[in-house]
Amino acid sequence: MEPKKQVIINRDWCKGCGICAAFCPKEVLAMDDEDKACWANPEKCINCGLCELRCPDLAIKLEENES
Repeated sequence: MEPKKQVIINRDWCKGCGICAAFCPKEVLAMDDEDKACWANPEKCINCGLCELRCPDLAIKLEENES
């Protein structure tokens, strides 16, 4: 089984377009009160990578979990 990855969001690069949240099949990502993407439901993440693939600002990446 492949190790679970975590979603890393660079809030300085995120312009708040919402594309990542719209394409997330498990509703893991949401827009916060600053209109920036946040990892709202990490337990639901299936590591599909659609958020990383769709982000036009390259503000999202999946990284190996250090724990």
